[in-house]
Amino acid sequence: MTDIATLDAIPAPVAGRSFWQDAWRRLRNNRAAVAGLIYLAIVSVACIAGPYFVPHNYTDIYADYVRTPPSFSAYPKADKIEGALKEVTQRMRVEVKDWRQETNRVFFTVTSGNAIDERSSRYIDRSDAFDDAKMESRSDDGKEMQFSAAVKQQYFLFGTDNTGRDLLSRTLVAGRVSLAIGLLAGVVAVVIGVIYGSAAGFFGGKTDEIMMRIVDILYSLPFIFFVIMLVVFFGRNFVLMFLAVGAVMWLDMARIVRGQALSIRRQEYVQAAEALGVSSFGILFRHVVPNLLGPVVIYMTLLVPQVIILESFLSFLGLGVQEPMTSWGVLISVGANNLGTANWLLLFPAFFLVSTLFALNFVGDGLRDALDPKDR
Repeated sequence: MTDIATLDAIPAPVAGRSFWQDAWRRLRNNRAAVAGLIYLAIVSVACIAGPYFVPHNYTDIYADYVRTPPSFSAYPKADKIEGALKEVTQRMRVEVKDWRQETNRVFFTVTSGNAIDERSSRYIDRSDAFDDAKMESRSDDGKEMQFSAAVKQQYFLFGTDNTGRDLLSRTLVAGRVSLAIGLLAGVVAVVIGVIYGSAAGFFGGKTDEIMMRIVDILYSLPFIFFVIMLVVFFGRNFVLMFLAVGAVMWLDMARIVRGQALSIRRQEYVQAAEALGVSSFGILFRHVVPNLLGPVVIYMTLLVPQVIILESFLSFLGLGVQEPMTSWGVLISVGANNLGTANWLLLFPAFFLVSTLFALNFVGDGLRDALDPKDR
């Protein structure tokens, strides 16, 4: 009976946590990293789904609303309706005699030295401020005519750019491009750099010498020349081009990982694994690579903004994203040239870019702490 009672008193074994379970638990406890993840998720969803809910397409041009300031109320404003009427009547080659507004419709009388053609009402419908034009009455000689038109309500929450395109829709579409470019190039650079650098540092010797001399040769190639060659082979498909750009930007990653792998290969747990007969590739992917994830994640968070800036530089040279497609880098470049007269062209895309970079840095710091086995 005593033996049975003793067995009953033995506590049940505690279930252990894997490396990834422990890392996820520690990441959740990091408030800044969680906030960064939430913000990145919100921005990603907004950039992917937002353009479908914005009333304006990113390519639509509103000639009557060039460089329109951002506003929560609808355009045209009450004090701008008369000016919009004058612009329309100038195209009709008539003069406004009088006008009045009743709810959402405008009634105006026009005169001319010659008979007015009823088909001139098409100029009203082509306007960005009015729609549903109708002829209400006309004089016997046809030189005076009354029209009515509905005031077209337009909302530009972020304002418009130099050609009259909605900045909100363009900022969201630009976010798609910038985030996709950063993610594609970053993932490609990390995967190639980690595998290549960890293998060179772990195996060492002549293998390390040969692999790093290849990296030095690739460093010596002119980057712009390589990008031009990519454009020749892949055309203007920016996805394929930046996949290839990411395949070049792994060089720094390979050097960083190689230095860390040289240090890790001398650790006691690696020597113990070798003594137990674990294969070289098993040690590499089981012990070396997991201990490299901290520096790798930090470098990737720095690589994403570097790729975004690189994209804006290539677009300026005519080798990257071109109109009507856009990106945050392109919008910031345009906004910087109009800072004195239309500062909102720089403010909104810069806010999205800077806040996204801050979120990436917070997430990178959190992942570094969570994936560092020494802090477990």
